[in-house]
Amino acid sequence: MYDVCIIGAGVVGMNIARQLSRYNLQVCVLEKNDDVSCGCSKANSGIVHGGYSDEPGTLKAELCVSGNRMYEQLDKELNFGYRKTGSLVLAFSEEEIHTLHTLAEYGRRNGVEGLEVIAGDRIRTMEPYVSTEVKAGLYCPNAGVTSPYEFVVALAENAVANGVVLKLATEVTAIQSTATGFSLTTGQGDTVMARYVINAAGIHSDRIAQMVGINDYHISPRRGQYVVLDKEQNYLVKSVIFQVPTKLGKGILVTTTYHGNLMIGPNAEEIEDKEDVGTDDKTLEYIVRTARKSVPDFNMKKALKSFAGNRPVSSRKDWIIEESAVKRFINLVGIDSPGLTSSPAIALKVLAILQSAGLALTPKTDFNPYRKPIIRPKSADFDGDINAAEPDRHLICRCEKVTEAEIIDCLQRGIPVNSVAAVGRRTRAGYGTCQGAFCGSRVRQVIARELNIPLEAVPERGETSSTLVERAKRIDMLQM
Repeated sequence: MYDVCIIGAGVVGMNIARQLSRYNLQVCVLEKNDDVSCGCSKANSGIVHGGYSDEPGTLKAELCVSGNRMYEQLDKELNFGYRKTGSLVLAFSEEEIHTLHTLAEYGRRNGVEGLEVIAGDRIRTMEPYVSTEVKAGLYCPNAGVTSPYEFVVALAENAVANGVVLKLATEVTAIQSTATGFSLTTGQGDTVMARYVINAAGIHSDRIAQMVGINDYHISPRRGQYVVLDKEQNYLVKSVIFQVPTKLGKGILVTTTYHGNLMIGPNAEEIEDKEDVGTDDKTLEYIVRTARKSVPDFNMKKALKSFAGNRPVSSRKDWIIEESAVKRFINLVGIDSPGLTSSPAIALKVLAILQSAGLALTPKTDFNPYRKPIIRPKSADFDGDINAAEPDRHLICRCEKVTEAEIIDCLQRGIPVNSVAAVGRRTRAGYGTCQGAFCGSRVRQVIARELNIPLEAVPERGETSSTLVERAKRIDMLQM
């Protein structure tokens, strides 16, 4: 009998799990995929938003601002990677300038500090490569970028180190209320018992709610596609560059990722299939064309890959974070953007809901908030080599300078890691210019050796990853 069972090991679920690991509780996380952060939590912009986009008085507005303020301390504790960059929303017409002032007023009412509507000439001083057509912009100094999947991995590792039980490849297929709480049936036919259940299943949160008879919510997947370019292009922007938002979202942005790649996207398209995270040439053409309106001169010959993520948009305007009509069953439904930014604050709100629902929170005396990084910074004189004998010098991935020692480390963190893709999310092996053409087989060899499994039992990459041939075709089509 667990005190709390969390369904979903994305950024919201794992923030909640880590917060609960501070207390004398038995906590379990169930995740249907074979790794954490396999849904929208890894396939997003990685932006820590400032908090001016959402209507004052909504949960989105409240939790975005408070979540933003938690990132610096979280990164000091967990070493996942966060950098404050500031952001600019660009206006190209008088009508859009009016929208900037509306956003600025939203931000001030939400408690965002340092917002300014500034003229185009000042913007081009700050960002020399933005379009000469820009007339004004909303500057927010508090926005930043993070590595979203590394954030979830760090939360999960720290939660597990503090006693949380993480069950991967464990899909919840049925939930029944019992006299003492809930009985959850998994796809393997196992049963998990818990006093409280937290539904943090992202795009499938409506289906999980239906398992206990709650049919009030409907999730519509909204797909966003992205293009990632080589680090050579990152000189083009210093801050996160937005266009004026629409009813479908914050629009096409241009930004550097935490690790220094240039990234453009996403679009916003309503789709039917929640599992469809494919990309298509027509949409990527639109993304490139629209991004050039903000920053004209990026070179699509330097594109490395495209990817997509599905945001869980609910039938209600705001997020649902509440104890449901079924007592001790907590729903988190429709946590779309700015869910990544808000996730640390969402966790605190859920703890307050649990307390109100009767859960006693007795702090542990031995909680350890710290987690060591996996990726080790390399100095300019780092003498790594693909033939070196020492694991600390033996380069497995040349592009990102990932060593054998880093890969071994990521396999020994208390969470099962058994695929090339999972290693990549933790070390960036395969994330460089060659996109794994050199290091993919070498990573597989290390995994097979360290886990003592046959080489052919190690999966290469995720099912949705495009091949080099497909990527080359797409890049050629999108060239300037």
